[in-house]
Amino acid sequence: MTKHEKEFHFQKKLRLLRTTDFRRVYAQRQSVAIGPLVMYGAQQVTKLCHARIGISVSRRVGNAVVRNQWKRRLREAFRKVKPQFSEDLDVVVVVRTTGKPASGEKAAQDTEQLLLGLLNRLRPKIRHASEE
Repeated sequence: MTKHEKEFHFQKKLRLLRTTDFRRVYAQRQSVAIGPLVMYGAQQVTKLCHARIGISVSRRVGNAVVRNQWKRRLREAFRKVKPQFSEDLDVVVVVRTTGKPASGEKAAQDTEQLLLGLLNRLRPKIRHASEE
């Protein structure tokens, strides 16, 4: 893999991969929703130096092609806005709409703004829950 390809590679360390990680985030019961997305969040148990994202797209959203389009769109948006996420945060994004994501540059920017909006609403909830 060349240096240029690595810049755009979505590394495994940035993903939630284990069922136990997803369950831990869901168990915190800290969530916000805007439009077609719901974001759940939790502080990381082991303080890593980077935020991680898990993506859940139900079969109700569409066939495998549509589900993978949503996943690619969300991974790319997360990659671009990752510096604005807290370093010790795990989030799970659930797609709750049906049909393909909109295509084009404007739609990609809208998805990034949607992720940031969800994050900005979720961050105070997580802080408040961790203080209790």
